[in-house]
Amino acid sequence: MLTVKQLVRDFKLQVISGHEGLERDIEKPQVSRPGLELAGLFEFYEYSRIQVIGSKEVHFYGWLQDEERVIRTRMLFDRKPPMFVFSKNAEIPEEFIKNSNELGIVVCKSSKKTSALISSLYLFLSSKLEERKSLHGTLLDVSGIGVLIRGKSGLGKSEVALELVRRGHQLVADDRVDIYQREYGVIVGEAPKLLKKYLEIRGIGIVNVVKLFGVKAYKEDKKIMLVIDLELWDQELTYDRLGIEDEKIKFFDTEVSYVRIPVSEGRNVASLVEVAAMNARLKFLGTNSALEFTQELDELLKNKK
Repeated sequence: MLTVKQLVRDFKLQVISGHEGLERDIEKPQVSRPGLELAGLFEFYEYSRIQVIGSKEVHFYGWLQDEERVIRTRMLFDRKPPMFVFSKNAEIPEEFIKNSNELGIVVCKSSKKTSALISSLYLFLSSKLEERKSLHGTLLDVSGIGVLIRGKSGLGKSEVALELVRRGHQLVADDRVDIYQREYGVIVGEAPKLLKKYLEIRGIGIVNVVKLFGVKAYKEDKKIMLVIDLELWDQELTYDRLGIEDEKIKFFDTEVSYVRIPVSEGRNVASLVEVAAMNARLKFLGTNSALEFTQELDELLKNKK
């Protein structure tokens, strides 16, 4: 659960009034701009969300008669939203400060302009409030593609991550990855607070990739676009040799591309993961090498006939 006090601290907001409401809970990741409500339409008032007020709302508020301001401001506060946040260029009316102190609802001031404030607030709240899962694996940013590497302990996931970081790619999380759905189609992964920047290498121990390779070796979070399962090579199994079909794995409501890579002596797994990520990027850009190959092969067979 996230409190108003935590948001104020982490988001560096200035508390103007209503300090008694700092311990209130924030439950919704979405934010609302109460423009219609200031015009008198409260049927769709999303009072359970943080209320963001920009210069446009304040300008409209200035057109209202004194009596209307008093009534509508009170109606905004009576439903007890978590807090009100005013953007950089929005002046805070005295009526808001008065109701804030009376009802113990925080009114804050941000240093961001309205559009930037709304987008950054939503991203921050989503990361804190959306349903989360913890997975065993290693997450990296490989050539711009978020790659989640899974597999049984001892298969070398961390060693693969170390080699990829050494090649200039970025570590996001090792051993445990916390994931959440920021929105439909977007699964984001990050490391638990205690494990950020750390990588465990058997025989060496725990290393800090930032101190070893610099700040460019680490990323706070990443959208997961490819899941790779490492597994011991099994002669009884049949592995995909063409890659025409794009397999998927589902997290929450979102499907993510999925591949299996068999591990055996002599295989450079780090290079395989790197190529898989680069190939996935090509597919996202509309180029499917396997499909192109089969089409060229079909065309060649037709010509021969």
